[in-house]
Amino acid sequence: MAEGSHIDVPTFVNSFTKDGVFNDMVAGQAYRGEALGSVLPYMKGLFSNVHRDLKRITVNGDVVSIELSIQGTFDGQLASPTGGVVKGNGHKVDAPTADFWYLKNGKVKTFNCFVGYSKMYHDMGVDFDWASAVNKH
Repeated sequence: MAEGSHIDVPTFVNSFTKDGVFNDMVAGQAYRGEALGSVLPYMKGLFSNVHRDLKRITVNGDVVSIELSIQGTFDGQLASPTGGVVKGNGHKVDAPTADFWYLKNGKVKTFNCFVGYSKMYHDMGVDFDWASAVNKH
């Protein structure tokens, strides 16, 4: 339901309990209710051919742990926190990720996602400006 040419937002949203939450743990963002519908289109907006390469899936009762890579070609746009937009450049992205799905009655109660953003941004050609950070005293 979340691959490049086919994203199924209603199915994704409906896989959550009514009070279910998707936590982007690294970015510090939480999505609930209708906001859950923005998660898949956001990734597709960055990488039109987004793919999740599942490496390992472990199921322990109502907890599913997944080691994966988010892959794709950076051909979309990334809003910059400093204003403006970083335009796609065709770079290939392969970001290590870990997902933890906590289920209740067959639906997702909590989805904690840990994306390797520093690797993702590096692959996209967006590197952090450490020099300016060091010079801020």
